[in-house]
Amino acid sequence: MMKFINQFVKDEDGAVTVDWVVLTAAVVGLGVAGVAAVKGGVDSLAGSIGSQMSDASVVTLGTLGQDVGSGG
Repeated sequence: MMKFINQFVKDEDGAVTVDWVVLTAAVVGLGVAGVAAVKGGVDSLAGSIGSQMSDASVVTLGTLGQDVGSGG
């Protein structure tokens, strides 16, 4: 029984798993922080673009392929 306990204490397989879990959690946390940091600016920009698009008007170009200045 003591041999099993000593072998269990010296085993490092779980330590690698814990390292990867901590690293993954840090990457996810940085991603969430990045999204939270730019969310306000993106929302504001999207609203501004939306209002500009709704206020825009379509300009007619006449008949395409015809040179308007040459008279024919």
